[in-house]
Amino acid sequence: MREKKISTDKKVDIPKNLILNISIVVLILINTVLGYTTFKAASLKFGNSSDDLLIDSTKARIQIEVLNGCGVSGIADKLTDYLRVNYIDVVNLGNYRSFEIENSIIISRNDKIINAEKVAALVGLDENSIIQQTNSDYLLDVTFILGKDYRNLIPLKKR
Repeated sequence: MREKKISTDKKVDIPKNLILNISIVVLILINTVLGYTTFKAASLKFGNSSDDLLIDSTKARIQIEVLNGCGVSGIADKLTDYLRVNYIDVVNLGNYRSFEIENSIIISRNDKIINAEKVAALVGLDENSIIQQTNSDYLLDVTFILGKDYRNLIPLKKR
């Protein structure tokens, strides 16, 4: 008698269409995720109101320079620290050309005078201290010239 040999080796046929269908589903999922993240990034970039700019440190900040016009050493550093804690991006710190500035001045360097107004409100200056000098050569929003009235500013008042 002949013995029948039973083979345990069964070849599983995976249809080529099944592999292609699974690949298509995976690619659709990847495109969906990429589309969603692109949409969220675009809505964050164009959806900011100007009031939100000071609140969230991940959003665009007001960029300013702080210049010491009173001649007192260390005062501009203290003001800079205060501004940075309040999400103002101080990009330049230095001395003004004169140390004879009596009253602090805020100069708006672009058309967004609201940025200068926010800085003024933050340090306790009124809007009469703001000057608008639009200059496309400046790559910042505001110049803050610290005057001899620094003791009246919120961050520099003696407690």
